[in-house]
Amino acid sequence: MSQPPDEGFPSVDRRDLLEAGAAASVASLLAAAPAAAQGAPRPAGPESGATVRLSTRVNGRPVALDVDARASLLDLLRERLGLTGSKKGCDHGQCGACTVHVEGRRVAACLTLAAKVDGREVTTIEGLSDGHDLHPMQQAFIDHDALQCGYCTPGQIMAAIACVQEGHASSREEIREYMSGNICRCGAYVGIVAAVEQAAAQMRRS
Repeated sequence: MSQPPDEGFPSVDRRDLLEAGAAASVASLLAAAPAAAQGAPRPAGPESGATVRLSTRVNGRPVALDVDARASLLDLLRERLGLTGSKKGCDHGQCGACTVHVEGRRVAACLTLAAKVDGREVTTIEGLSDGHDLHPMQQAFIDHDALQCGYCTPGQIMAAIACVQEGHASSREEIREYMSGNICRCGAYVGIVAAVEQAAAQMRRS
C-alpha cells in the first residue's frame, strides 16, 4: 500500500525525474567534451613536438604534409589521412593487423616511422581494388569465408599478397609459415590458407 509523501518535501513525478536526469547527463557531456566538439577550431594535426616535412605517395596519390617526427606510419594513415582500413591491434608489431606495403614490401605500420616513408610508395588495403573490381586476394577471402569479425582481415590480405609476391605460396605449409606473423583471433586460418592458394594461382596468371 502506497504511503503519502512526507510533509515538507516537494512532489516529483516520473516525468520530472527523467527530464532532470537527461538534462544533467547532457550538461556533463558538454563539460567533458573536447574543444572541437564545442565549435572551437581543431588543430591541424597531432603534432606536439619537432616535425618533419613528408612527401610520399599513398595508394597512387601524392601526399605532402608536416608530421611529428615521432609519429608512426599507422597514425599518419589513420589520424591524418583518414585511411582507417589498417587496424591498430597490439601496437607492438606482433599481430599484423596494421600490415601495409612500402615500395611493395610488407611492413608493420605501427613500428614504422612516418618519416621513413618520405619519397616512397605506400599501399594500404584501400588502394587494392580497381573501382568495383576487387583484387584477387580480396575476392578469395570472400569466396573462402576467410574472416569472422574482420578486424585482422586488412592486414591478413596485405600480408597474403606479399606472401605470393615474395614467392612463398607454393604449399600450404609454406603459406602458414610466411603468414604466421598475422594473428586471427577468430581462428579463420583454414579459410585464409585456402584463399591464399586460390589468389596465388590467379596472380601468377595475370
